[in-house]
Amino acid sequence: MCGIVGYVGDKQAQNILLTGLKRLEYRGYDSAGMATIVDKKGLVSVRKLSGKIKALETLLHKKPLSGSIGIAHTRWATHGIPNTANAHPHTDCKNKIVLVHNGIIENYEKIKEQLIKEGHVFKSQTDTEVIVHLIEKFYNNGDLEQAVRKALRELRGSFALVVLAEKERNKLIGARQGSPLVLGLGEKENFLASDVTALLDYTKDIVFLGEGELVTITRDGFQVSDLAGKKIEKKIVKIDWDIRQAEKQGFAHFMLKEIHEQPEVLDRMFKHKLGNGEVIFPELENQEKELLAKKNISIVACGTAYHAGLVAKYLIEELCRLPVSVDLSSEFRYRNPILDENTLTIAISQSGETADTLAAVSEAKDKGAFILSVCNVLGSSLTRVSDAVLYTHAGPEIGVASTKAYTAQIAVLSLFALYLAKLRGSLDENLYAKYVTALKKVPRLVGDILKNKDLIGRIARKHSHFGSFLYLGRNVNYPSALEGALKLKEISYIPAEGYAAGEMKHGPIALIDEYRAVVCIAPDAGTFEKMISNIQEIRARRGKIIIIATSGEEEIKKQAKEIIYIPKTEEIFSPLLVAIPLQLLAYNIALKRGCDVDQPRNLAKSVTVE
Repeated sequence: MCGIVGYVGDKQAQNILLTGLKRLEYRGYDSAGMATIVDKKGLVSVRKLSGKIKALETLLHKKPLSGSIGIAHTRWATHGIPNTANAHPHTDCKNKIVLVHNGIIENYEKIKEQLIKEGHVFKSQTDTEVIVHLIEKFYNNGDLEQAVRKALRELRGSFALVVLAEKERNKLIGARQGSPLVLGLGEKENFLASDVTALLDYTKDIVFLGEGELVTITRDGFQVSDLAGKKIEKKIVKIDWDIRQAEKQGFAHFMLKEIHEQPEVLDRMFKHKLGNGEVIFPELENQEKELLAKKNISIVACGTAYHAGLVAKYLIEELCRLPVSVDLSSEFRYRNPILDENTLTIAISQSGETADTLAAVSEAKDKGAFILSVCNVLGSSLTRVSDAVLYTHAGPEIGVASTKAYTAQIAVLSLFALYLAKLRGSLDENLYAKYVTALKKVPRLVGDILKNKDLIGRIARKHSHFGSFLYLGRNVNYPSALEGALKLKEISYIPAEGYAAGEMKHGPIALIDEYRAVVCIAPDAGTFEKMISNIQEIRARRGKIIIIATSGEEEIKKQAKEIIYIPKTEEIFSPLLVAIPLQLLAYNIALKRGCDVDQPRNLAKSVTVE
């Protein structure tokens, strides 16, 4: 989950690499480092230390790095604690070859043992360091590219890496297997990075490297090949993201900015996909026969995307009358799932690089399933292995805790459920039209909720001292309860659990007392009276209650003082509205507790290792 940047060109590399690292800090921030080939001396020079990129920036201000070629890294620790020795870049024994790496080398201990026997001296606890020593071992003929190929053939696991050598000071070698790496093309300069966000300041011409591909770049060009050396022609993709989307634009935090971007994201999506009263998916026109043939749906995802998948289960089963299973990607392939050519597998991932979801997709493909991915990142690994793709077009999401990506996933899955229902003829035309009309109103309704952010902030701050939280919801808002609890855990570090409210009496009610806050999701729905009963049970046990309810509901006022109202919408789309107060509650509680909401401890945005 680390972040990598590489540069070769006619400019000084340090500031370019530093800017790229700052764009990638959401991928990890335990430590950071940079290496360049110093202009006058022609020697590899390294600066690295534990801590966030700001610490590296301070170090570079005191001890700058010259040179027009270099590599940089921001770390999320796997092997070895966050300290200076374990920070990247790593060097060979003679400090003439330097490397940065994202991924996990599964057989590193065996390789390390053999290299030590051969006389190599290790300076860190990382698995990464074996790679640079392997390259050193094979670098006996002055051919860096060939040495990298030989080294990579020895590795088992996942990697994205960039290598720089003192003797070949005008080129960088990059390679990937199981972890993302992209190439950015400029004028007399070229770039490598883990994510396009690192490059948006300098170029929007991107080449997405595929599995098992190696690239050699100079200031004048690039060449991609496989690990056997066979050349590969690559397509250049023009990225339409605006760099301003990756900046705070006056907001205190990226998370807050991205919460406020949700009306715009949803409005843009619905304007493109809802035309003439029906859902339009041109990208699926050639797949309609295939989709109609499917008899069951399997959804795979992790974290917040998994919660979006749970919402989709309710939507698709209600509207399309198809059985839907939802699996955590990390568990999916270990239970030998029952899939075949009659299965539509929907894989959901913001980044399209989630290691567990990619592994789940591989398992589904092996069993003959048709893969439809829901993704935010053009050209990502997930989109390249899918049979069809529904892009969310949410723009870059920098805050580690997902907000706009989550509602965009639910929105596109809502559209797909309506699209598939129309295709199958499983939904009455009047009801279909009613749902389309309701969806069109959602962006404005989300905007209305954001107007009450101060009230939500006050309620959040009032409850920020509680040591634990319960989140309760029913039916389509049971996943909302799970997501609300996850948001709070991620950024405030308060223990929180989400439950289907009907399950409260089957155990969790034992936890409720005056020291626990309970968030009850009770919008206008078929289960409203049941939720009232649950709330009354909590009151009887002195639980501190926050209710999310539909505007105009008077009865709910008898149940609690702290009520957050959301506008009325169709029940099946209510998770799109409920998400907003849940996000704002978590944000304001974390802020009150002095937590880093954009970069919570131990987390990274994209989980690219299993």
